[in-house]
Amino acid sequence: MARVLAVLRGKKQRRRFRRSVYLLPSMFTVGNLFCGYACIVHAMRGDYATAAVFIGVAIVLDGLDGRIARMADAASEFGGEFDSLADVISFGVAPAILMFSWGLEGLGRLGWAVGFLYVTAAALRLARFNVQPGSSDKRYFIGMPSPASAGVLASTVFAWPTGFGIEQGPALALAIVIVPAGLMVSRLRFRSFGALAFRPRSSSLVLLQFAGLIAAIAVEPRPVLFVMSYAYLVSGPIGFLWTKLQPANRRGGQDRDHQVPAANAS
Repeated sequence: MARVLAVLRGKKQRRRFRRSVYLLPSMFTVGNLFCGYACIVHAMRGDYATAAVFIGVAIVLDGLDGRIARMADAASEFGGEFDSLADVISFGVAPAILMFSWGLEGLGRLGWAVGFLYVTAAALRLARFNVQPGSSDKRYFIGMPSPASAGVLASTVFAWPTGFGIEQGPALALAIVIVPAGLMVSRLRFRSFGALAFRPRSSSLVLLQFAGLIAAIAVEPRPVLFVMSYAYLVSGPIGFLWTKLQPANRRGGQDRDHQVPAANAS
């Protein structure tokens, strides 16, 4: 009898552990959603630097929830839908409101209309990700991922929290919103974040490179994050132009290598 009770207790504990594992990715998604909400609140208060930081934290949490779900074999349809809804807030609505309060409000109706355009582009990007099947080629995304696009807006505000201080500031803010919005719904290929990582033979070098990146951000967070986000933004158009400028025979071989649609990401 004692052995039977022990077996039943063991099964119950395993069910609880399994339930906790399935909840863990969604907890990161809730954190992502909270960061989007906090960004909106701080943007409405005029605390733009703090609002931009919350978008950066949301990007980190968004990357962790999917990775943890795959590692724990806890991916689910509910988790995927929940993650997409949170991303619409954190990487669509929150950056648009931040940019409107920070630099577009002076444009009046044009400013909030462009903000709405950005929200729509982010929602379309996420919807395309949900309905388009994945591919075996994990090196590329189709269109700029919405977290990277939000990172461009957030890093700009973080670098200049009080604005550009020039007469052309609103027009410049307009371009900063429109360009990422267009890239999100474009068919340009962007390198996946995993493919961008250095792949040395020694795992110690990977940790050293990661430590170097953290140290650079800790020392000069504003310029480092700004350069990182904009370098990724221009990587898609530069890659497209580089492919077009290649000789015809070499370009044909590259096209055959990428006949399968590129991997997608939110």
